Amino acid sequence: MSRLSWRWRSRNKNKSLDDAELAKAKDLSDLPPPKRVLTGRDEAGKSVFKSFDVTPMVVEIDANPGLTFYELYMTEGVPQLTGLESDPMLKGTKAFPGPGGTMFRLVSYPPRRPEGWKPPPGVTFESGLREMSEKVPGMGDHFERDAPGMHTSDTIDYGIVIRGEMTLELDDGQTVHLRQGDCVVQNGTRHRWRNPLPEPCLMAFVSFGGKRGCDVGRLTARNSGLPACLRPNRQ
Repeated sequence: MSRLSWRWRSRNKNKSLDDAELAKAKDLSDLPPPKRVLTGRDEAGKSVFKSFDVTPMVVEIDANPGLTFYELYMTEGVPQLTGLESDPMLKGTKAFPGPGGTMFRLVSYPPRRPEGWKPPPGVTFESGLREMSEKVPGMGDHFERDAPGMHTSDTIDYGIVIRGEMTLELDDGQTVHLRQGDCVVQNGTRHRWRNPLPEPCLMAFVSFGGKRGCDVGRLTARNSGLPACLRPNRQ
């Protein structure tokens, strides 16, 4: 049995979730992990399948069991499209692409934790962020220390719920509930994700690296870690 898969209930069974159900929640299930098909060209210029397997860059966050990043592909600048490029994920990954770059990943979010759930022994919030930054370089640096889960990146992110359901939260507690097939265009804004169900959620993200604009007349930045052009003018 594979270590990652998805067991989903029909929506009409998700009307209420009591603590007993949550206590039975599993971070893993029984279907195989998602496969990635990578195409390219052979020496004669014909299109070929270069690989058909799980990406070589699968990142599991031990501090948050069930949180898994499937790093599928990334580019920097304008791709040349020769079809002869090596798999970029063999060299490692990064949190988000730079200006003009792209990142394609799947993220498996663990189920909603039951009441009283505690992280693995020895794990703290800071150690969890350090682990995340070590495994996905720089990722933990994007997360706020005084509002766990809240983060911001200099990207436009196209997100889609592949399996399960997810709640997206923005500033002032604004939320939207997303079901399987629902999509999000995240315009470099402050946000966090919450899985409301006692089963994993799988989301796909394509991130496009951009640059912060500094015309922020009506913006109210809440995170001192934001770029300078997004911080409130306190003079």
